[in-house]
Amino acid sequence: MEITKAIIPIGGLATRFLPLSKVVTKEFWPLAEKPLLQYAVEELKNSGITDIVFIVNSRNKEQVAEYFSSAPALEKILEEQKKEDLLESVKKLEKLSQGLSFSFVTQTKPQGDGNAVLLAKKYVGDNACMVVYPDDVMVSNVPAALQLVKTFKTAQKPVLGLVQLPQEKLTSYGVVGAEKIATRLYKIKKLVEKPQSVEAAPSDLVSVGRRVLTPEVYDYLKKAKPNKKGEVVLAEVLGEMAKDGKILYGYELEGTWLECGDMKNWLYSFARSTLSHPLYGKDIQKHLKQERII
Repeated sequence: MEITKAIIPIGGLATRFLPLSKVVTKEFWPLAEKPLLQYAVEELKNSGITDIVFIVNSRNKEQVAEYFSSAPALEKILEEQKKEDLLESVKKLEKLSQGLSFSFVTQTKPQGDGNAVLLAKKYVGDNACMVVYPDDVMVSNVPAALQLVKTFKTAQKPVLGLVQLPQEKLTSYGVVGAEKIATRLYKIKKLVEKPQSVEAAPSDLVSVGRRVLTPEVYDYLKKAKPNKKGEVVLAEVLGEMAKDGKILYGYELEGTWLECGDMKNWLYSFARSTLSHPLYGKDIQKHLKQERII
């Protein structure tokens, strides 16, 4: 199976980002000059993906469609005003959409990322697919999604992107228990979603927002019971698959993980991406040092 299809789940309410997320949905929050969603789409296109299914809510469907659509009237104004740099940025975004097919499925209420993947089945069919979460930005020489695509070509089984974390952070993530079988490659034995203590974490490897799924996951998603919040959590479903002896692999991703899933982590990631910006980073650092802020 080749991977050409991807799911981007963005149907949640982003309550951790209230009150601003009432008007700016999380996937449009920026890192430096680009929104999180653009990083995700760029990564997918650079990984050979041609079809993307956005799982949206009633608020952001039109925003996503408009953001990636052409803007001839705007381009004409920028051309007339000779704002070449801005015109180039708009044309670059338009070029990103070329060669990509976008589909939209509305999640009527927050029901979890497991439900989002199940809703996408109509468009994905019986094909392996990539799932990418925009609030997990990976900065790497080889796109994170492509690292998993390459791993899947050999494995032909679900592959989860993994990152090593300090022990004190493990209780906030899905932690895998795994056997290392090759460089960066693991066979997953269990997946514990947000262990109650550090001692309950089976390792220091956590599953981040890059996953290759195969069609067998849908049988488990259909049977999965929602949690107390009324949500079906994909990590918990994958944990059930591992418990049943299904083969799951994990690949420790090369690169830097910029987490943007809550306000504190987004602020850190925003500051990091700003200070390391290729055009403005050094000037911003200099200014902050002059102001004795850093």
